[in-house]
Amino acid sequence: MKRIYSIFIALAVILLCKATAVQAQHSFQIMPLGVYGGSDEGNLSAYLIAPIQDTAFISLDAGTIHDGLKAARRRHFFKMTPTEFQRRRIKAYLISHPHLDHVSGLIINSPEDSRKDIYGLPFTINTLKTKYFTWTSWANFADEGEQPALKKYHYVRLKEKHPTDIKGTHMQVTAFQLSHAVPGRSTAFLVRSGQNYFLYLGDCGDDSIEQSHKMQDLWTTVAPILQSGHLKGISIECSYPDQQPDRHLYGHLKPTLLMRNLSLLDSLAGGTATRHPIKDLPVIIAHIKPAGSNEQSIHKELHQQNTLGVQLIFPKRGKKILL
Repeated sequence: MKRIYSIFIALAVILLCKATAVQAQHSFQIMPLGVYGGSDEGNLSAYLIAPIQDTAFISLDAGTIHDGLKAARRRHFFKMTPTEFQRRRIKAYLISHPHLDHVSGLIINSPEDSRKDIYGLPFTINTLKTKYFTWTSWANFADEGEQPALKKYHYVRLKEKHPTDIKGTHMQVTAFQLSHAVPGRSTAFLVRSGQNYFLYLGDCGDDSIEQSHKMQDLWTTVAPILQSGHLKGISIECSYPDQQPDRHLYGHLKPTLLMRNLSLLDSLAGGTATRHPIKDLPVIIAHIKPAGSNEQSIHKELHQQNTLGVQLIFPKRGKKILL
């Protein structure tokens, strides 16, 4: 009996050591709470992120919160109730732009939430203040705007390209404005923890269609981080398959345009015809619009066009991603 017990303990130690070693290879943990760009109101854009083994998360967009947390709990990501997790573990919201599929979870769940900050570029904060957290559309849970202000949320207006510490976490964020169906706007968030970075892009259109240089500017900034090996992953949208006409993209990407942008980043980081610094970089494919066979077509087209050798990740609600 003692021998069996000793073997059991030894196996447990080995498994624990292996798990610790796997964790040590990663820098960030990401929990998708919602992954789609429409149709399923319980599965809309929202991603929790924290440094590995940390329990202080930020939410990158907030289209779905409670349903996503229920899915994460079913996969044993945490043991407390979803409401307790939202109150205690989500320390802040970073909102890329104020479209409903990126903010509805934040708004609907605000009565049960705790005090925290909402970060965004001024155009995003202005819409939250004047359109959503008002007494005509919901209730003003923020500390500005229509009175009475309930002062649960504090707006933090980010300055573009200016690093900002995220209160209550070990992370920092730098915001970059993106074009999203001119004159629409969105945001990319470059999240930093120590020397490691993760890039999250909200909805975005290709420069050639948007008549913009926003994506070019972003890739120029990110390229040296990729080159140094400190960029641990990217989340970028791919809303439609390639059959979608450019004039009907409405500020979104499709596989050919996504791969064109990743190729540009690779080139700016020193990539050549035979050497790709972006090879094996994890790329989370976000915001798929799942109508009809869109999802299957996008998966197939991205795999076929992946000559750069990036690690394509198609996120599932409630399934943790380690980067």
